[in-house]
Amino acid sequence: MIFQPAIMALLLADGVGLVFLILAALFAVSVLRHWDLASGSARQLDLERRSYLVSTLLSFVFLTQLLSLLLFIFNADKMADLFVGAMCAVGSLNVDPWGFPALEARVALFFLAAVWLVMNHLDGKAYDYPLVKAKYALVLLILPLALAAAGLQLAYFLGLRADVITSCCGSLFGGGAATVSAEMAGFAPRPTMILFYGVMAATLASGAYHAWRGRGAALFGLLSAVAFVTSVVAMITFISLYIYEHPHHHCPFCVLKGEYHYLGYALYVPLFAATALGVGVGVTAPLARGESMRPILAGSGRRLGLIATLLFLLFTGLVSFVILDSNLILLGD
Repeated sequence: MIFQPAIMALLLADGVGLVFLILAALFAVSVLRHWDLASGSARQLDLERRSYLVSTLLSFVFLTQLLSLLLFIFNADKMADLFVGAMCAVGSLNVDPWGFPALEARVALFFLAAVWLVMNHLDGKAYDYPLVKAKYALVLLILPLALAAAGLQLAYFLGLRADVITSCCGSLFGGGAATVSAEMAGFAPRPTMILFYGVMAATLASGAYHAWRGRGAALFGLLSAVAFVTSVVAMITFISLYIYEHPHHHCPFCVLKGEYHYLGYALYVPLFAATALGVGVGVTAPLARGESMRPILAGSGRRLGLIATLLFLLFTGLVSFVILDSNLILLGD
């Protein structure tokens, strides 16, 4: 099973990425110890020249990691046909105990990689590279997570057996399950819906203010993270119910299937992208001190925040359309 094309692609991406990351981490140590833009020493000039190459390689690695999350979820959904009892990605991930830890590690790696890409994008526009130490310090933080994600993913793929009987979303999100997911599925729809729209309204207002005035980036980043968590809870609690038009089907993975018009991808892609950009801007802006970054934050920084805000608006609009278009009557008078 490990020789399936999607699995081979994921393992290859991890292997190549880890090689580049380890080399970049060694370079990051040199940058943190010796970087001094005011110095004209040969070592400083060498660090500056090498930083262009390392940043380019890391951009490739982290862009690959963003796509790897999508491929990992897509592959888990497609593999459901191979296991008895599986109907969606939940069944595939339940085949082996490393399935869900591998997914969680990939999600965490996705957001850290996105933050680094935003930081590198803004840093590259400044003549004095004010974020160079911060972004290479982040590389040292990402490396152990990337190693853990690769290890968990490899353990998961090696543990897959086609003759295993697995359990699917009913056991994970059902009312009788003793899991966090089941607890979220049991939340009352009305207060969760009020919370969801309240958080999204605050996030959109914060994003609009940042795009208009160029201030409040840290608050927007924080609200973007809160909006992501709230949206995941909302997906389990009530959004999925409107998609399935069933009051007891809480699975956030079945929405990726063709029978539901792959609506999950239309929802998750803008949500993940908006969160990544919002958190990226929110983390980068407080670190970007100095005169050289002011016009960049006022230009590119605000544009990235605006894109994140529009993606959150798109996600909220799609959720609202799903609710209004559904035949399910979830909230009684």
